[in-house]
Amino acid sequence: MGIDPGTSVMGYGIIDCQGDNFTLVACDAIKCNKRRSMGERLFFLYRSLCDIIGKYQPVAVAIETPFVADNSRTALAIGKAQAIALLAAASAGLPAFEYSPAAIKYNAASYGNSSKPQVQEMVRLQLDLEPGTLQPDAADALATAICHLRQAHREAITGGAND
Repeated sequence: MGIDPGTSVMGYGIIDCQGDNFTLVACDAIKCNKRRSMGERLFFLYRSLCDIIGKYQPVAVAIETPFVADNSRTALAIGKAQAIALLAAASAGLPAFEYSPAAIKYNAASYGNSSKPQVQEMVRLQLDLEPGTLQPDAADALATAICHLRQAHREAITGGAND
């Protein structure tokens, strides 16, 4: 399961992997009422993630880490959503893995500086989906899941050794 954290919209994507073949299980975005307090939104996200984890029973959770660019307030809010995703995974006894945006782009699109549209298109192609079927937040979550599966595959081959 991949998660694209946000306090207004949190994308999630669940894929199955058989070798190098990825199959979409489910994806969507959890949307919060922006008029609610931060605490209410975080609780809603937590409850929603717990329900999704309970329904689909993933074996691991991969979460995009926030990056600090021009807006530290936005990065802080994303960090809160990331913490909620970590808590939901821990509550279900699942291992959680965190990946930087550059690592996700590299693993999903083979280039660490790919644009969001490029990553979304590569995710769509790898999952053999029709054009226009992926919401941006769900596509980002699926890219995070693909990143984790590729990283885990590399570590299995190399025995965890770094290149």
